[in-house]
Amino acid sequence: MTNTTSSIRWSPSTPITRIRVQELMDDPALDPREHHAALTGLKRLNAWSKSARILWPKIESLAKKANANGQSLRVMDVATGSGDGPMAMAKLARRRGLKINWTLCDCSSRALEVAQQNANAIGERVNLLRIDLLREQIPVRSDVVICSLFMHHLDDDTGRDVLRTMASAADVAVGIADLDRSNTGLALAWIGSRVLTRSRVVHFDAIASVRAAFTLEEVQAMAHDAGLRGASLSRAWPARWRLWWERPSVESRNEACR
Repeated sequence: MTNTTSSIRWSPSTPITRIRVQELMDDPALDPREHHAALTGLKRLNAWSKSARILWPKIESLAKKANANGQSLRVMDVATGSGDGPMAMAKLARRRGLKINWTLCDCSSRALEVAQQNANAIGERVNLLRIDLLREQIPVRSDVVICSLFMHHLDDDTGRDVLRTMASAADVAVGIADLDRSNTGLALAWIGSRVLTRSRVVHFDAIASVRAAFTLEEVQAMAHDAGLRGASLSRAWPARWRLWWERPSVESRNEACR
């Protein structure tokens, strides 16, 4: 990965080669006020794009099943950032009378502080876990382990490692949503970031993120190599993809062995 933060140019008619640069948000020397402003800007951008609704239908279905059996669904969001995605889903769960226990994980204590503030703002109790997903195994288990807008930070090898790590901590399912590398995605990222926030960090990182994103076909190959056989992949608006994998039940495994 290069460390340049020079301008990233693109043309709608040019095929997009995957290019990874260091995003400004990942700079440990970033001023805390700029970091906070960027998290706020990203929260606004994610709300506009309805990012939380990409994984919600699957989570809602599992929550209904768990609640019907008298249990709360345990959902862990890794690389949670400001926690705006899971907290948007927490509000949806409340409207539907569903019980979900949330665990928010991130390697940044600064991000977890903001996530706690966002949870407090809606009166949602959450568990916080500081963990570096690239260097540590997840020390606790959950029914569902999810991740949004993080995979584009990774290369193929670390991407496969993250998929394996998430699957190892999930008793029921893994859900991932991220950007799709496309000209449409670049256009939406440029327009949305500039309309919805003044943060220079978001302006740069939004374009850099799309440039670094995986295509649906690349994710499919990665999931297969990571052992998430049978994972379903689909496109979602706006210029996103969704991966959903459920752990085979005992009955399914027995059937496959016959």
